[in-house]
Amino acid sequence: MSLWDIFWVFLLIAALQPYLQRRYLESQRQGLIAKIEKKRGSRVILLVHRQETMGLLGFPVMRYIDIEDSEEVIRAIHLTDKDMPLDLVLHTPGGLSLAALQIAWALKRHPGKVTVFVPHYAMSGGTLIALAADEIVMCEHAVLGPVDPQLGQYPAPSILRLVKRKPVERIDDETLILADIAEKAVKQMREAVKELLRDKFPAEKAEEIARALTEGRWTHDHPITYEDAKNMGLPVSNEMPGEVLQLMSLYKQPVRTTPTVEYLPVPHRAPGRAEHP
Repeated sequence: MSLWDIFWVFLLIAALQPYLQRRYLESQRQGLIAKIEKKRGSRVILLVHRQETMGLLGFPVMRYIDIEDSEEVIRAIHLTDKDMPLDLVLHTPGGLSLAALQIAWALKRHPGKVTVFVPHYAMSGGTLIALAADEIVMCEHAVLGPVDPQLGQYPAPSILRLVKRKPVERIDDETLILADIAEKAVKQMREAVKELLRDKFPAEKAEEIARALTEGRWTHDHPITYEDAKNMGLPVSNEMPGEVLQLMSLYKQPVRTTPTVEYLPVPHRAPGRAEHP
């Protein structure tokens, strides 16, 4: 074999390596998902957002919860028997409130037990999704976050505070319009959180938690630790299965084509339950 042939073989191997590596990791993830499902008798869904790189230039790009994610998660839920438990692994900085709420409502309406696992962090919209679960399992250093609405680059509660502190004649029309939208956004989010918590807490406690998470008490990236969540009264546990942490270790690769929602795409039936006609 000539040096020229060796050169082309090297180029071919170099070109195929990312693809082969991705396929190997996908196979490992699917195998581990199947193992967890068998062990827990559940449907396992992952909603994982990593910082990834775009193309050959390597620009970092953050991924967030979007409508495509909500469509995929809801599809996975539809493929699951209504009596089968759902296990959702969350790792996300948040995203569109509409998409997060769609996922949260779908989880809340699922008759089987819903468990959300937060190995590292589930901020903003991720926390909104977690609130729909019957149980939130967090690692010792994992965090949730406030769900106060954001209008562009500004928190809605901060806009409301601004207009309350300044005479109305000194506030321009655009800011007044933003304040009107902010007031509606905060109210809508508070009501959504209360509804997600309605079956878990008395009305007064649900109101207390909803107000704490939406009123702008903290900055939007404030970490709510396991201890904070427990003191708040949320249904949290710190008994994180080792398999979930092992699964997260298979999402390190910065490949743009990595799916953010993953599950075994076949219908799941509860043990002993007959197939639907």
